Amino acid sequence: MTHAFRPGLDRVAAYKPGKPAPVDGAGRSFKLSSNENPFDPLPAVLRSITGALPGVVNRYPNLAAPELTQALADRFDVAPENIALGAGSVEVAGQLIHALTAPGDEVMFAWRSFEAYPILTRVAGAVPVEVPLDADARHDLAAMAGAVTERTRLIFICNPNNPTGTVVGAAQLAAFMQLVPEQVLVVIDEAYVHFDRDPGSPDGLEYFRRYPNVAVLHTFSKAYGLAGLRIGYAIARPEVTAHLRKVALPFAVSQLAQVAALASLDVEAELTERIDLIVRERERVYAALAELGLPAVRSEANFVWIATGARSEAIAAGFDLHGISVRCFPGEGVRVTIGAPEENDAVIAAAHSLLVGAA
Repeated sequence: MTHAFRPGLDRVAAYKPGKPAPVDGAGRSFKLSSNENPFDPLPAVLRSITGALPGVVNRYPNLAAPELTQALADRFDVAPENIALGAGSVEVAGQLIHALTAPGDEVMFAWRSFEAYPILTRVAGAVPVEVPLDADARHDLAAMAGAVTERTRLIFICNPNNPTGTVVGAAQLAAFMQLVPEQVLVVIDEAYVHFDRDPGSPDGLEYFRRYPNVAVLHTFSKAYGLAGLRIGYAIARPEVTAHLRKVALPFAVSQLAQVAALASLDVEAELTERIDLIVRERERVYAALAELGLPAVRSEANFVWIATGARSEAIAAGFDLHGISVRCFPGEGVRVTIGAPEENDAVIAAAHSLLVGAA
C-alpha cells in the first residue's frame, strides 16, 4: 500500500538522541552524549515521587497543574497566567511554533544550536532560518537582526547555547532587541542557565519584564535531574501562554512530573551544591582538554564543545574505544557532557590517550 504523506516531511530530519555508552576492554561504560545530570534526584524528591505513586499512574494528571504553576509564579515573581507547562522545554518550544506560525512563516535560530529547532519548525509547516554562529561559536546577533523579514515570527536564542556552551552578552542582547520588530517573539531558551557563571550573561526574566515580545524557556531536565519525567515551562505574556495551552498536548505533563518539580523547588539550596560541583568539574575538564591542545570552547553549560572539524568522527570513535559515548556532529565537533568526577577522569584519560596515539 502506498501512502500519501504530507509534503515536506522528506526535509524533516529525525531527532538523534545521544547514543548508549559502549563498553571498553575493562567493562566500563560512560554515557556522556545526552547532557543528562549524572546524579539521581535528591532524596526528598525521590520520596515525593514514590509517595505520590498510589492512585496516580492509573489517573490522568491535573491539566492545569495549579500547585506547580503557583509555585513557579511565586519563584519568579510573575502571575500564574505567565506560566505555560509542557513535556520538557522542547515541547513548549513546539507549542510556541505552532501557536505563532502559519505555513511559510519563518522561525530563526543560530546554527549550530539545539537540534530540535529545525525539526519542530518544519513539522509545523514553518520555514527554519539558520544563522551561522560567529568565529567564537557564539550567536551572531547582528547577522540575526539583519536576517529578519516580514515573515519572521519567532527567534530562538539558546543561552547558553547547545552544543557550544557559549553565551550572548547582556549588552549585545539589549542592542539586538532594539532591532527586532515588536511583532516578532524572541524566545530566550535557558535550559542550561543554572550552570552559567558568566557575569556578563543576560537574565532572561529581566528581558521578559523589559520587553513585551520576549518569552523565556526553562526545564527541570538538566540541573534538577528530572529528564526522564519530562517537564518544562515558558514564562511569557498571558496572551502568549493562553495560546500555548490551546496547542499543548493534553495531559503531557504527568502528575509524577508535577510532584517532582514541586519537590525540587523546595530543595533548591541543596540542589545548588550539586550544580556547583558540576560547574567545577566542567572547568576541570575544559582546562585539561585545552592543555592537551584540543580545540575546546569555554562553556557555561553542563558540557564542553570540542571544535574538532573533520576529525570529529575519528575523535568520537576514539572515545568509544574507551567506553565513553560523546555526541558527534560530523565535520563540526564533539560535545562531551560533564558527568560524575570518575566519568570526567575517564574523559581526560581518554583524550590524553587519543592524542598520544595520534602523535
